[in-house]
Amino acid sequence: MNSIMKQTTFTILILLMINSCSCISHSKSSNELKVAEEGYINWVKSWGSLKHTPFQEAKNKLKPCKTIKVHKKSKKGGFTSIQQAINSIPIFNQCRVVIYVAKGTYREKVEIPSTMAYITIQGASMKKTIIVWDDTANRTGNNGKPLGTYGSATFAVNSPYFIAKNITFKNKAPIPRSGELGKQAVAMRISADTAAFIHCKFIGSQDTLYDHQGRHYFKNCHIQGSVDFIFGNGLSLYEGCHLHAKTNAFGALTAQKRDSLLEDTGFSFVNCKVTGSGALYLGRAWGTFSRVVFAYTYMDKIILPRGWYDWGDKNRQMTVFFGQFKCSGPGASHGGRVSWSRELTQEEAEPFISLSFINGHEWINNL
Repeated sequence: MNSIMKQTTFTILILLMINSCSCISHSKSSNELKVAEEGYINWVKSWGSLKHTPFQEAKNKLKPCKTIKVHKKSKKGGFTSIQQAINSIPIFNQCRVVIYVAKGTYREKVEIPSTMAYITIQGASMKKTIIVWDDTANRTGNNGKPLGTYGSATFAVNSPYFIAKNITFKNKAPIPRSGELGKQAVAMRISADTAAFIHCKFIGSQDTLYDHQGRHYFKNCHIQGSVDFIFGNGLSLYEGCHLHAKTNAFGALTAQKRDSLLEDTGFSFVNCKVTGSGALYLGRAWGTFSRVVFAYTYMDKIILPRGWYDWGDKNRQMTVFFGQFKCSGPGASHGGRVSWSRELTQEEAEPFISLSFINGHEWINNL
């Protein structure tokens, strides 16, 4: 749960406690106590549904106030590295800045700070503009400690209203051997609200795309990995994306981290395609209330008949929300799926299959 949700939850609970005490001390009315209890129950239900979001109304800014160019050759003008271009932007940025990145492979580790909102990174195409690094979780950082999964990212975004177009984010660390520890290697970590990725490619093996927190939109993207290659606790819609597994053993496409009924998070895949090698779970229940839905998605034969894994905790079978809706392909049959996954009805699928899932009508316009 993010800090806003924690603070709101704490405030409401305190108010409910005060209200209950007031009822007892002044009238001790059973009817008033009943009303307070019902109010609390209804509040919990609303926070657990997809009709409520803890995020404030999003107001995006798309008209650029500044453009910056990045080119590997200094003679072409502008900056020669992406991080240099980002560092040139005011630390408390409040207008849309577009960074045009020319074709080429940029070998650098990039991070955008939390105060630098409204940044767009636009490449020549996902095949021509590539940002690559090779950190892993067990690699030692500048502080002498392991980077961890969080710190292993080739490209990390901590600021809201980020947009990326026509670019590849890659972590070229090799595929880890079975059982090898500390080899998580993130290509992209997105740790902020209202981010959009259009025609982008994410290449890695274990833990490729860290969909950490916030509302995110992925449109016509290519995401490649082996184990948990889309993971985190974001509220994210993947539309028209190609999800490609690259493993010779067992792998998992998603590991969603929703840990509470009160968290309005989850991953929804709509009109996507799943291909690759190995034997793949659609998802593992990293969080107790993990939530993932696939709708209108083609699934190749690499998908294991069981479909889903409970992370070795049978109690999670009662709390997760794993579903499919009108999927196709040899790996899409629901007949062999675990009993605690769902073949959704139209009504059940409806909240997951449009931009309303991420309140997109507020902040996704003409991207």
